[in-house]
Amino acid sequence: MKAIMAIIRMNMMNKTKKALSDAGIPSMTAKDVLGRGKGLVDYSLLEGAEKGYEEAIAQLGHSQRLIPKRLLFTVVPEKLKKKAVTTIIKVNQTGKSGDGKIFVMPVSGSISVRTGEGGDKVLDET
Repeated sequence: MKAIMAIIRMNMMNKTKKALSDAGIPSMTAKDVLGRGKGLVDYSLLEGAEKGYEEAIAQLGHSQRLIPKRLLFTVVPEKLKKKAVTTIIKVNQTGKSGDGKIFVMPVSGSISVRTGEGGDKVLDET
């Protein structure tokens, strides 16, 4: 089993949800989050602003330091890992900074609270 955590643009959530469902991966959890990547951040300005230097604060302006994003989380059987990742990329890739990130992590087990069943039986498989 693999856990797939994707950070995507807010406006791409519905397209991503539909594409994953169409690919046979309907179960997921989503949450609104704030964050930023490495692009377009002048860390010397941030450091100066944190120290209270007025020049650095003025250059930062009123821009947000953290950008609203959507965190999508799903657990899939090993055989659906590649399909899930390629689906997320296909829907969200614009070629511009801010398209997001995908993290794939191993899952050692799963248990259905309702039935008590464990393993891949509790996951969606189509």
